Amino acid sequence: MFQQTIGSRIEFSGVGVHSGLPVHLDLVPAAVHTGIVFRLSDSAGRLHEIRAISSNSVLMDLATVIGDPMGAHVSTIEHLMAALYAMGVDNVLVEIDAFETPIMDGCAALFVAALGKAGIVAQGAKRRYVRVLKTVSVELNGARAEYRPHDGTRFEVEIDFDTPAIGRQIYRADLTAERFARDLSQARTFGFMKDVERLWAAGYALGSSLENSVVIGDDGRIINPDGLRYADEFVRHKALDAVGDQALAGGRILGCYRSYKGGHRLNALALQALFADESAYELVEMPARRVDAIRHAPLVAVAAPAFGPQTL
Repeated sequence: MFQQTIGSRIEFSGVGVHSGLPVHLDLVPAAVHTGIVFRLSDSAGRLHEIRAISSNSVLMDLATVIGDPMGAHVSTIEHLMAALYAMGVDNVLVEIDAFETPIMDGCAALFVAALGKAGIVAQGAKRRYVRVLKTVSVELNGARAEYRPHDGTRFEVEIDFDTPAIGRQIYRADLTAERFARDLSQARTFGFMKDVERLWAAGYALGSSLENSVVIGDDGRIINPDGLRYADEFVRHKALDAVGDQALAGGRILGCYRSYKGGHRLNALALQALFADESAYELVEMPARRVDAIRHAPLVAVAAPAFGPQTL
């Protein structure tokens, strides 16, 4: 019911999955009402603060990006945002020295483990929630998504790929910190070997490897020597991405998010559609008591640009 931050500073080092460049990132405890704020130190030593909300996001095909794509921005934030959202962290400063978060091992597991070690600390201000009041849906090129009322925070994600390695997979569950850590946090990003040369030529996936991605070969088989971490790792990673994209809402959502053949673009469009209809949601401080509702108070994270449907 109350806002939370982390118990101590947390440090991460790695490479950006698209840039292939080294990056250092620190999570720093922050005061109430701060939200998730990225503090970028650029090559000239200038500091830029970028709030992780959908109104600060930009249209990109391969990652979730906030800021100015021609200037100060941070890319590929979805796995970190998913970990913070699922583990209940409302306020934190993200100090980073590059334009892309480290990919780590391609999922959110190392972020979750570090948050658990540092601890989550309750703060003296109530948390704001976004309660879904009616169903809102969107469609895009045969894919579809919707928000609908639900007593809790739930994700129902379905994918269907024309390859024997994936096929049709479904993940349905209410989101809790424990379930996210166990069922979703270790699900890695994935891609197809046939797309690698095209991505490299466009300047993407330069830091991608079998250490941080599940790769599907031209014969439809998994190339990674160790195989999959979950039998349905692909849909679990899509659910992980959906959690991270929802984290840009500017408030915790009480409702069910359902998607079919979704990705970053569809996730963002569904969130836009929800906030575009003032009769579809209400803001509450105490989710167990509807009398505490604050109808249609200003919500910063509306009108989010869309992201591309790719997983990486």
